[in-house]
Amino acid sequence: MCGIAGFLDQRATIAPERLDSLARGMAVKLTHRGPDDDGVWTDARDGIALAHRRLSILDLSPAGHQPMVSADGRYVLAFNGEIFNHSSLRAELADKHIRYRGHSDTEALLEAIARFGIEQAVQRSIGMFALAVWDRAERTLTLGRDRLGIKPLYYGTSGRTLLFASELKAVRAHPAFDAPIDRNALALFTQHGYIPGPLTIYRGFRKLPPGTLLTIKTGADLAAVRPAPYWSLREIAERGRRYPLRHGSAELVEELNSLLSEAVRMRMEADVPLGAFLSGGIDSTLVVALMQAQSSTPVRTFTIGFEETGYDEAPYARQIARHLGTEHVECYVAAQDAQAVIPALPDIYDEPFADSSQIPTVLVSRITRQHVTVSLSGDGGDELFAGYSRYAFSRSFWRRFGWLPGPVRSAAAKLIRSGVPAQAGGYLPRKLRTLATLLERRTPGAMYALLNTHWKSPEELVPGAELPPTLHDREDGWPQLASFTESMMYVDTMSYLPDDILTKVDRASMSVGLEARVPLLDHRVVETAWKLPLEMKVRDGQSKWILRRVLDRYVPRELVERPKVGFGVPIDSWLRGPLRQWADDLLSPGRLKRDGYFSPSLVQEKWQEHLSRRTDWHYYLWDILMFQAWLDRHHG
Repeated sequence: MCGIAGFLDQRATIAPERLDSLARGMAVKLTHRGPDDDGVWTDARDGIALAHRRLSILDLSPAGHQPMVSADGRYVLAFNGEIFNHSSLRAELADKHIRYRGHSDTEALLEAIARFGIEQAVQRSIGMFALAVWDRAERTLTLGRDRLGIKPLYYGTSGRTLLFASELKAVRAHPAFDAPIDRNALALFTQHGYIPGPLTIYRGFRKLPPGTLLTIKTGADLAAVRPAPYWSLREIAERGRRYPLRHGSAELVEELNSLLSEAVRMRMEADVPLGAFLSGGIDSTLVVALMQAQSSTPVRTFTIGFEETGYDEAPYARQIARHLGTEHVECYVAAQDAQAVIPALPDIYDEPFADSSQIPTVLVSRITRQHVTVSLSGDGGDELFAGYSRYAFSRSFWRRFGWLPGPVRSAAAKLIRSGVPAQAGGYLPRKLRTLATLLERRTPGAMYALLNTHWKSPEELVPGAELPPTLHDREDGWPQLASFTESMMYVDTMSYLPDDILTKVDRASMSVGLEARVPLLDHRVVETAWKLPLEMKVRDGQSKWILRRVLDRYVPRELVERPKVGFGVPIDSWLRGPLRQWADDLLSPGRLKRDGYFSPSLVQEKWQEHLSRRTDWHYYLWDILMFQAWLDRHHG
């Protein structure tokens, strides 16, 4: 796992030493992602510079140094991630008589690019990655990102210079960077708690979409280039519906067990110490169970516990670790420890990010890094196997009310609102207002989008903003699927998974130089999951049915059959207590008016209602606080 950065400057020729200096200035901002080595490759003729920071995982020798030039001298690669089938790629290239300098996965990918071309090479690869490839013959730069968006890659233009990097802080380090804050993206941020791709907080800069390649030829119009997909989840989902697996339940459980076992086995290869996050939930427990089943020594597992009631999963993880026989590390953190992370969040997350489970994710990453350099996680199970409780709620709600004509639902909503005073606070009035708003939605997709938003009128909150359409709003762009549940899973996998869940894990783990691997997001697992009938995922009111049946082979049901807790901290009470002064300062009307991004009156209304305990608005307020803290750190 590493960090990459670079640029293509199409202005007048730049001196080689200047190219080198600029690239190194970008790369140094990514030292946390790659503390073991650094490198720069430039060509002054074309104004191209590739920079790399290395976290050594496979082949710890200098033979893994990047940027790396192919054996034939044509391609130069800066690569972040892991190619888990690098050995089989080498075998495919056996007849080319390549003289390998080492055994890194980077070299295997690079020689596959030289043999098959960039698109075919990434299609043959099983892994997580962001890459930049310079073709010296064609004088083209290609940026690429893995199929599910596990690894980040940002890009954009300033004048005639294209900038790219693993994190925005490296892009900002280049003197050509000149981009205003995008108020429209900010409005979306207040809806979701993250900025949906391909937008970023800066106008003119983008996240490269998962499963795409972006190719730029020297002299091309930078504003005209567009990413092209090499893998499409929409096609995978539609194909899975057309050609589902029709085996019996027992056969499908066996098939998934074999596939997951292989995905986990491939991700256990490392030349450095390796372990796993263990929360005690279905997904992380399954990953650890499959690791231990294939390991001759106890797997190292890590969890953190909290003293606050309702937030502590450590006892469940402890029981599972004891049953599986792992070498378990458990660390309880006090509220002060968690709160001490907050000042570092604007640097760690680099653009506004407001999923408060970022705090325990940072903490568990720090503890884990004290013992290992690689850790496997269970992320992806909820999106692939219908694990979120909101899926069941949405199905139930639409089944009950969706059949009613629109005018009837609108009348019912009006009636509900008339019985709830506008200023009434508390749990019940808030739920009734939400019910009224849900009844007004015309489609199940619109209803689901509303359930997943924080601020309901972001254009009022962010004056001057126009809300850009996102995948949530474009139901005509969704795949043709058999059920609303599958549509919800698709939207979450395309947006919430890469832009929230995977962003959270990547930034938290890489902030301490820890590589996080996600075996459930092996693209072969994803493709198989979309071929499974829905009843293999949801059956008798139980989510993740098939994952649970695989897990039955390794862990007694009583250790995992319990309500989902989630991975969070009590932000609601902290804002009224130890974080109040910090929040008061960031949310003060004078400060908000001076900064000019939010309506002071709307923010203050929510803040005062939260302080008075009339209504819990911590999700809404955390969005504002995370932006304000980010603004202070990067543009103060």
